[in-house]
Amino acid sequence: MQISQTRRCFLATLSFAGAATLLRAPPSFSGDAALETSPLRLAKTPDICGAPQYVAEQLLRAEGFTDIRYVDVPNPTAGWIGRGDVDFSFGFASALLTAIDAGAPIVILAGLHVGCVEVFGSKGIHSISDLKDKRVGVEFIGSTPHVLLSIMAAQIGLDPVNDIRWVTGPKVDPMQLFIDGKVDAFVGSPPWSLDLRERHIGEILLRSAVDRPWAQYFCCMLGGNREYVRNHPIATKRVLRAILKATDLCATEPEQAARRLVEYKFTPREDFALQTLRENPYDKWREYDPEDSVRFYALRLREVGFIKSSPQKIIAENTDWRFLDELKRELKA
Repeated sequence: MQISQTRRCFLATLSFAGAATLLRAPPSFSGDAALETSPLRLAKTPDICGAPQYVAEQLLRAEGFTDIRYVDVPNPTAGWIGRGDVDFSFGFASALLTAIDAGAPIVILAGLHVGCVEVFGSKGIHSISDLKDKRVGVEFIGSTPHVLLSIMAAQIGLDPVNDIRWVTGPKVDPMQLFIDGKVDAFVGSPPWSLDLRERHIGEILLRSAVDRPWAQYFCCMLGGNREYVRNHPIATKRVLRAILKATDLCATEPEQAARRLVEYKFTPREDFALQTLRENPYDKWREYDPEDSVRFYALRLREVGFIKSSPQKIIAENTDWRFLDELKRELKA
């Protein structure tokens, strides 16, 4: 989907606090070489939690990208990055790691935010441990909700293979099954989790934004296509810089960011967008070490059998923190 020309007026009307400073390239970048490429493809998914990726559009234009395209994808699966359908995308850490383990050419560059996953239970279910012998709807085995709930269950001693009754199928709508009382739990993120909360359906069993150990690690991270990162290091650094600035804007000016998400048709409901930005910590990219998050999720995934690669192998071959480290210094993180 080509971004409309009307969005070019964004710089003129942007009222984020401090936006003018953020949009100016730091002096240390004044001598940057020219971009190796100006087209850029980012994923557009229904998940509101990827807000920095969307808010970054005009920041990316300020970095010199002239052809920015948001490619519609059904969910933030890492497969779109690995196949080269998009150049960069946020993604659940678990999804990025399972794709990497399967051989996808993905490089993880940074953490974006902490916590956006919520697990809902039906009446009488009050914790993850209560899900033993209960029904959980997922689109397919290996989907992000299935993987996440599996490692959460294993974390408290359940066997996700034998202790949980997974309900799957090509026509399964997990959220609707939960609403109809046909399954006992649902794993979701905004906007679906906010819809359930608004309708007072179910009880929240876990919120990764606040519940340990999940709140101690990045939920979603930024991944890039390996070939793009290797061939376009200047562009890669500028993409990351714009997205990190946008992450700061989401944390400091959530009202303005939420309005932009609706204005640019990334989501129809401003209230849900605002609630997501306020509830999910977008201010941790300076504080948390993304390598810790990769290591944590890789260990959990390996313990349950979702991946075979060791954390050390993934970190050595599929992460690159050089851009992030430089930007932390240059943005005075």
